[in-house]
Amino acid sequence: MPNLVPAFHKGAHQDLPYDYGALEPHLSGKIMQLHHDKHHRTYVDTANQCIDKLIEIRRKRDFETIAALEHKLAFNVSGHVLHSLFWQNLAPQAGGEPEGELARAIVRDFGSFESFKQQLVHTASTIMGSGWAALVWDPVIQRLGTTQIHDHQSEVTQGSFPLMVLDAWEHAYYLQYQTEKNRYFEAIWNLWNWNDVAQRFSAAQAVDVRLERAADQPAAAPPSVH
Repeated sequence: MPNLVPAFHKGAHQDLPYDYGALEPHLSGKIMQLHHDKHHRTYVDTANQCIDKLIEIRRKRDFETIAALEHKLAFNVSGHVLHSLFWQNLAPQAGGEPEGELARAIVRDFGSFESFKQQLVHTASTIMGSGWAALVWDPVIQRLGTTQIHDHQSEVTQGSFPLMVLDAWEHAYYLQYQTEKNRYFEAIWNLWNWNDVAQRFSAAQAVDVRLERAADQPAAAPPSVH
């Protein structure tokens, strides 16, 4: 009987959707180049190496090393996904506040945009070690929330969809802001691409995770924002 192993799609390290210096003065071109070309590329390359090894151990049916391999794969694939999302969440000459359905949902679930901003920044600034803060959509309770992501993949709320992520690893800001991390967390609000976040919010709401009776009935539609 042939030992068939299914093919895997591999990660691809794409160019940024803007020039390295396009986010200045809030994020320097030097940081963006190092962050994208060195750190992000390493996650992609390592994830693809893990996939090759996973294919090989499946072919041999030798699973002694699978625990360490799965952990390494999760770390690097998640790093690739989060960085890819981060680049698209940002845009030159952006920032401000969202509009429309996303804005109404933020007011409903956080009380106000300012309250949401403070919660996300506090989520990022209190990460112990390295990690991310994220705005997520929970399809079970039909609500927006924030979450800490330790490293790239730990402490994740299962089922939630990341809509907007804030990189709190030192390599994201240290070259420019050094120990003044709070200045970085404030500057990033001049760069959020709310159109991108709104599109992700719209797509996430359409997902049905098929968990019947796992939560109370959804609340009424978000109030209007004036």
